[in-house]
Amino acid sequence: MAKERGLISPNDFAQLQKYMEYSTQKVSDVLKLFEDGEMAEYVQGDAIGYEGFQQFLKIYLEADNVPSHLSLALFQSFQTDYYLEETVKKDLVCLSDVSCYFSLLEGGRPEDKLEFTFKLYDTDRNGILDSSEVDKIIIQMMRVAEYLDWDVSELRPILQEMMKEIDYDGSGSVSLAEWLRAGATTVPLLVLLGLEMTLKDNGQHMWRPKRFPRPVYCNLCESSIGLGKQGLSCNLCKYIVHDHCAMKALPCEVSTYAKSRKDIGVQSHVWVRGGCESGRCDRCQKKIRIYHSLVGLHCVWCHLEIHDDCLQAVGPECDCGLLRDHILPPSSIYPSVLASGQERKTSKTSQKTVDDLSLSTFEALRIDPVSNTHPLLVFVNPKSGGKQGERVLWKFQYLLNPRQVFNLLKDGPEPGLRFFREVPDCRVLVCGGDGTVGWILETIDKANLPVVPPVAVLPLGTGNDLARCLRWGGGYEGQNLGKILKDLEMSKVVHMDRWSVEVIPQQTEEKSDPVPFQIINNYFSIGVDASIAHRFHVMREKYPEKFNSRMKNKLWYFEFATSESIFSTCKKLEESLTVEICGKPLDLSNLSLEGIAVLNIPSTHGGSNLWGDTKRPHGDIHGINQALGAAAKVITDPDILKTCVPDLSDKRLEVVGLEGAIEMGQIYTKLKNAGHRLAKCSEITFHTTKTLPMQIDGEPWMQTPCTIKITHRNQMPMLMGPPPRSSNFFGFLC
Repeated sequence: MAKERGLISPNDFAQLQKYMEYSTQKVSDVLKLFEDGEMAEYVQGDAIGYEGFQQFLKIYLEADNVPSHLSLALFQSFQTDYYLEETVKKDLVCLSDVSCYFSLLEGGRPEDKLEFTFKLYDTDRNGILDSSEVDKIIIQMMRVAEYLDWDVSELRPILQEMMKEIDYDGSGSVSLAEWLRAGATTVPLLVLLGLEMTLKDNGQHMWRPKRFPRPVYCNLCESSIGLGKQGLSCNLCKYIVHDHCAMKALPCEVSTYAKSRKDIGVQSHVWVRGGCESGRCDRCQKKIRIYHSLVGLHCVWCHLEIHDDCLQAVGPECDCGLLRDHILPPSSIYPSVLASGQERKTSKTSQKTVDDLSLSTFEALRIDPVSNTHPLLVFVNPKSGGKQGERVLWKFQYLLNPRQVFNLLKDGPEPGLRFFREVPDCRVLVCGGDGTVGWILETIDKANLPVVPPVAVLPLGTGNDLARCLRWGGGYEGQNLGKILKDLEMSKVVHMDRWSVEVIPQQTEEKSDPVPFQIINNYFSIGVDASIAHRFHVMREKYPEKFNSRMKNKLWYFEFATSESIFSTCKKLEESLTVEICGKPLDLSNLSLEGIAVLNIPSTHGGSNLWGDTKRPHGDIHGINQALGAAAKVITDPDILKTCVPDLSDKRLEVVGLEGAIEMGQIYTKLKNAGHRLAKCSEITFHTTKTLPMQIDGEPWMQTPCTIKITHRNQMPMLMGPPPRSSNFFGFLC
């Protein structure tokens, strides 16, 4: 067994996970390099020393400088009592143990992981392992479970029971087929291995491990799981079980679509025992004694919570509750074949056809939403905002119909847009950072939809400038998603300008970085702020573990800004470029600039308004921009610019000059109102004469001498959140 000292610290494990998140390597590919490739010199039998282990980490994590304390702690964690007795040298670790451990942590199907770990220890390739070799795999599984904060006291007996079932004849050996069959039917093990749960509508739960901050009761055995203990919870129906009860759990009650004509159009309640988190009955308003036993019922669609005795007083029909405006109930989704007018027989074959249709493709399902509702299509980037994205995905799968919620890391946004293509009055909610929002907008732009749905944003990234301007906040911090959905009901549609960017490089020997985007949603800049962003980007790519929180990111950004203010790498920027607005040169001769920003929205760098606040004259109802007239495509007069208000929909850009990093900091901290307002225009062209840092929507790159043309592309309907309930002391709210 592994020594207790062999466990790395929680901080080291979190740091390791961050490295793995950014890496694209697979254990199987790295292992080949050590078995018969260029790294074979480091292998001694089935062991590697510390130097070889460092090379393994360098290649697998794609990091040149893995911190020494992390690599040493990991190396020591693989030095088990068992292995030390078998080796002459005590400064070696088993390569199979290392490979097994990392393969359990990386993404992929549990079945593939089970097969890979088996073959790692099947050195003679006869498809048989003895019990001691299987124990090695289980040891690595237990270590991974402990690092992931699982209750290993629950998992250990489950794995032991699994081994008894595998070795039914007591021979002490296990075949690959037996190992895979047992692993594939052990639910907690599959969840630990990262089971990719998919909607099958066949009674299969979508399990996730969960620690409960209050006493809850198992839906199967009805005994307490215990305060702070871990169990498994279904994302779809909130059915809760002990880890060891999962294999015997009753089928999931949730069906995401109507499987027969009688189910179309009228939605019925779907009741599940327990899960009454409010502790109060929505029917009689009396307490539900949730801390004493498994009591009460909750509906998975309207989320009513009632006493068992109150069930008779509640009618069978479900109206989907407070969130009915957003929900597509199962009665609104049905196989297209049911709407074809064909007579269907109640044979096993015909029923199988309906079930298969739901599994194969979204095109096989038809949507007929409830009248006067606005079905919500939700896209979630699980990697945005740390683990928040994953939690948001789980919550929306319960609050809405799971078929409305799409994990962007699986198939991207295209399947969701195809599914909702013909749905009238639908809305889109993007859960992620500015980059995720840009991805969705670009996909919608290319999808050629009959009606473009308006888009709202739940900010999960770090900058979230667009979300700030649309009044959805600077970052989701665990607020009630039901309340956010109610705010979405009160939102209004605004049409946001989008701009095309064409970069035409000059013929030079220097090589540019790839241009990240061809479309501007938020802003474009050259110079000081792009230089800071580029240094931040390079450092984060090299040391991802140092950028794992919003606070750390801000501190790093401050450090790079301080360095930039000292060295002024973009000093006298006006000497390295010329600017044309709508074909007319912009005079920069009397200015000393280190940066130029072109703004589509009045928020950059996580909430900095470079254009500054504009005081509206008393009695200005329609806005200053309308008074300027649609013909005013170019405004450079300083007096008029003082009165110009940024507008997402005016088909014009704001151009701002920046004197340096210090001025940017002053604007961010409100010590200074704005940068130097240069122009407001509908088209802009830059000609640069040297390599300069640039950025589009927060994504930086280094660009060799070139010509950059920015022109209006189109407008996209966006949802503006409701005004804040309290007045804003600072006046302007973007």
